[in-house]
Amino acid sequence: MNTSSVRLTEGAKAPSVSGSDTMPILEMRHVSKSFGGVKALRDVDFSILHGEIHGLVGENGAGKSTMMKIIAGVHAGFEGEMLVSGQPVHFRSARDALAAGIGMVHQELSVIPDLSVAENVFLGHQPVTSTGVIDWRRMNDMAREQIASLGLNIDPTTRMGSLPVGLQQLVELSRVLFSGAKLIILDEPTSALSPPEIERLFTVLRRLRDDGRSIVFISHFLDDVLAIADRVTVFRNGEKVITEHAAKLTKDSVISHMIGRGSANMHMGESADLAADDSKPIVLSVQQASDGVMLHDVSLTLRKGEISGVYGFMGCGLIELARTLFGKNALKSGTLMIDGQSIRFASTSAARQAGIAYVPENRKMMLFRTEPVFKNVSIAILDRIHSILLKTGREREISETHIKDLQIRPPRTDIALGNLSGGNQQKVALAKWLTHLPQVLILSEPTRGMDVGAKEDVIRIVKALRDRGVAIVVLSTEPETILTLADRVTVMKKGMVVKEFTTGHIDKSDLLAAA
Repeated sequence: MNTSSVRLTEGAKAPSVSGSDTMPILEMRHVSKSFGGVKALRDVDFSILHGEIHGLVGENGAGKSTMMKIIAGVHAGFEGEMLVSGQPVHFRSARDALAAGIGMVHQELSVIPDLSVAENVFLGHQPVTSTGVIDWRRMNDMAREQIASLGLNIDPTTRMGSLPVGLQQLVELSRVLFSGAKLIILDEPTSALSPPEIERLFTVLRRLRDDGRSIVFISHFLDDVLAIADRVTVFRNGEKVITEHAAKLTKDSVISHMIGRGSANMHMGESADLAADDSKPIVLSVQQASDGVMLHDVSLTLRKGEISGVYGFMGCGLIELARTLFGKNALKSGTLMIDGQSIRFASTSAARQAGIAYVPENRKMMLFRTEPVFKNVSIAILDRIHSILLKTGREREISETHIKDLQIRPPRTDIALGNLSGGNQQKVALAKWLTHLPQVLILSEPTRGMDVGAKEDVIRIVKALRDRGVAIVVLSTEPETILTLADRVTVMKKGMVVKEFTTGHIDKSDLLAAA
């Protein structure tokens, strides 16, 4: 294995991933990492043993992804020390980490669907003949052997995109193994898998563990973690809370460690008293909706002047549901009704005409960063304020009103949107829909990535829209956002509704347990 690209600390020898089984394959000592003055990790000690499956859990922003990206060479700058098989190392890239025997399979798979399985396994490392052309027969034979070592029987000439997601994931795992990785990091590996696919993955992981490989299993699905892991580490607020044998933990105890149940410092949004009002008129309802891919028999009701929160972990179907409600994704089965009338949206334009507005999780999808604020505000209502000629004066007038009402900073209509902070860009995204209020407002991750002040402003705006009679659905992986905003809560898991809360007291542990 080539380790020449790994930068070793002074006086250290090249790491050997075949070190003594009594020594951890990897250790992190007093590791800290900051982003723009914000501490993502604080003085963390963490270790992974040879031949173990190590579960890693924590809420969004707890620090687990930052730690794994340091280990995988994605984040090069950090404080503290990292050792591979007892030897200090400092990776400058993912290539360095892979040279030291560390590979990562990300939640968003990096497979190329139009290439064959064999081409994906050997991507960038295809065997060649003496004349320098790809040796297709040898590559297919080697890929078949590599895949078979995982207990799979897949034709290596099969087009990758034709395989179900579960098999694509295992092929990518095969590629990481082929690279020589002895430590494999899996990021949310079960989020898009069916129960049979999960069990097949677990069978493969146990086989790899028994062969001496080490696996880090990052997941929000605590049942899956406790079912597969030998040990579990919990992160909270950039710190390691506990590492314990999985057999000694329960789902409830893990949740308590994740949210700091014993702490006296309870934060805003950690609990809520729901008081859903079923007497309010139904504006939009979805019954047994399926998209043929992610959503399965999803039912949801939105009422006038009410905020319905939809919570779940990443990959549970929140994004797909939002896009389906807005006509971006087509329904395969089920019904969508507005004001009691069944409707099928042929496009997002049809959804807008029906009175539905959508602010996606990615602001870049709907905003123009190089254009001034007033153009971003007026883009959704141009057909209402213009006949033939553009009236920029009217656009600016509308924008100035919203800038004042929403406290957008700096309070200028002509500044390029990209010069605003993320929180103020989100306010501009909301301002698009305020001149002519929609019947239904769909908000996907409305407070993600914002500081506390910006979050409070957005929450105030959303509640004001509710009080003006708008039916709002907030879809978020952040339990605090849901608990702060929602009048009723629906919990989704793997494309299905698994729990509904309409009245009474709930807190983060209830949401985490249901999801």
